[in-house]
Amino acid sequence: MTPPQTPARRRFLFQGASLLTATTLPAWAHASTAGGRQLDLRHTHTQERLDLVYAVGGDYLDPSLSRLNRFLRDHYTGEVGSMDPLLFDQLHQVRTLLGARMPYEVISGYRCPETNGRLRQKGSGGVAKKSLHMEGRAIDVRLPGVPLAELRDAALSLQAGGVGFYPESQFVHIDTGRVRRW
Repeated sequence: MTPPQTPARRRFLFQGASLLTATTLPAWAHASTAGGRQLDLRHTHTQERLDLVYAVGGDYLDPSLSRLNRFLRDHYTGEVGSMDPLLFDQLHQVRTLLGARMPYEVISGYRCPETNGRLRQKGSGGVAKKSLHMEGRAIDVRLPGVPLAELRDAALSLQAGGVGFYPESQFVHIDTGRVRRW
């Protein structure tokens, strides 16, 4: 049987547990309470899901960026590219603007040059010869529960890069290139 806890004892135990937690958990584990930026993604081709904090304040978290690079790999070849963290900021801002709770559905992230060329030859619509997907600066997404036009408009409102609208394929393209729309 444990002895009854006095208020001073409870405070001591709580402070000790808080100190232990603060010194044993990595910084990213505290990010949600310290202004962290978070992404929740589900890949439509691989069926993988990733929910993580990728930045705290002005600092990007390298382990999270590595996990995002792997998650957004070329799903045709498995090749992992290096994604632009500013793209993650755009996704985070759009989701915040929309007040969305569901994870993004990712259609395409990084694309190696060979995959990009093959998709162009197949006549897949909207595949640019110098696609920013090959530089890790573009992503194609949709957000369940949010009309596609609202997702497009939220991305456009950021004025942070290119936004392509593909209602027939049910996705919005977002990139960190020059500000433009199609």
